[in-house]
Amino acid sequence: QVQLVESGGGLVQAGGSLRLSCRASQNIFSFNAMGWYRQAPGNERELVAVIVIDSGATANYADSVKGRFTISRDNGKNTVDLQMNSLKPEDTAVYYCMGRLRGITYWGQGTQVTVSS
Repeated sequence: QVQLVESGGGLVQAGGSLRLSCRASQNIFSFNAMGWYRQAPGNERELVAVIVIDSGATANYADSVKGRFTISRDNGKNTVDLQMNSLKPEDTAVYYCMGRLRGITYWGQGTQVTVSS
């Protein structure tokens, strides 16, 4: 089975930073794509950042987070991480790890990020 488990969420003041980690049950480099999505109450789930292996491991970011968030893979820890800097209240949401493997998309259970003004 494929499992994705997020960690690192919490409460932070505006302008602060958080680092989210997604640990996978299989080698993260086996996935075709891995990334982070978020969903705020009443809103649709939206892409935050993703690494698409089929595109040469290119990192793609939502316009709203460009320059503030950085997605990366850590081979030693077998995680895909999201470094979030200069956080804004608008970033408040449940953040979900996503992994695509053998044509199937897998999701973590989500981790809450709350940014206070």
